[in-house]
Amino acid sequence: MEMVYIAMEVLIAVTSVLGNVLVCWAVTINRALRETTFCFIVSLALADIAVGILAIPLAITISIGLHTNFYSCLLMSCVLIVLTQNSILSLLAIAVDRYLRVKIPTRYRNIVTKKRAWITVGICWLASVLNGMTPLFGWNRSSESGWNFTNEYKKCGFQEVIRMDYLVYFNFFGWLLLPLVITFSLYAELFWIIRKQGKMMVPNATDSTRYLGKEYKLAVSLALVLCLFAACWLPLNLMNTISYFCPQYSNLGIPLSVGILLSHANSAVNPVIYAWRIKKFRVSFLQIWNQYFQCKNNINYTNNYGGQIGKETMISCSV
Repeated sequence: MEMVYIAMEVLIAVTSVLGNVLVCWAVTINRALRETTFCFIVSLALADIAVGILAIPLAITISIGLHTNFYSCLLMSCVLIVLTQNSILSLLAIAVDRYLRVKIPTRYRNIVTKKRAWITVGICWLASVLNGMTPLFGWNRSSESGWNFTNEYKKCGFQEVIRMDYLVYFNFFGWLLLPLVITFSLYAELFWIIRKQGKMMVPNATDSTRYLGKEYKLAVSLALVLCLFAACWLPLNLMNTISYFCPQYSNLGIPLSVGILLSHANSAVNPVIYAWRIKKFRVSFLQIWNQYFQCKNNINYTNNYGGQIGKETMISCSV
């Protein structure tokens, strides 16, 4: 079972890194993807890349029971929390950005500038680090686990170093569930505004109708990203909550491993949603594929008299 878990984690890590690197690449080559909203999408993609490069290897290290000192194990566990926190804050920033774009379209560009967007991205990362690293400042299990000395090596385990009251009350209720509720509320209000404005449109207002249609389609796509985040992360956090309030159910075993895999898999699905739902990303992905991963050679076909009867393009994939 452990080997299956590790194999799944490696597959998710590779998929997450490749897919989200493609997202960042698409934003750099397509001017249409350089709006403020996509600053937050890039931030989310960077967090997902970090999950593949850093968080999943650390999760595998913890799962195989590597022997470390207390604070090394605690630091590895805190990094996992930092990346989770940045994802939900990036989703909240995206929701606020789309809400302002529909709520105050005439003042939006003056208020939400690229500089302010990147400052917001920095604030999201700073808040994520402060939240995730809180256990390093004392809210940990050093005193109750008997693992008091930095030179004492034991089997590293997430719940061996992270206090469950921090994980449930502070991280889940305060820093994940509350932003999630606010984000869903913003999307609900956003869809209500679009619907209300759509009813008020005169039949010939094609530009306004087209604008609302584009905003609606993008909002639906980003709301889907949010729903998938909730579907992937809530099971794990709910299991932690059950373990905390009902200690008799603390040994969840396989369901807990499935919950961890599901939470990590969320980092791999966002590029799929972008490619499926957002035309700008789909066009950019195809452009990258055609320009950097295909070599085309035209072969002409002739008839018995030397006349050209057709042309075929042979494609071989190479970087």
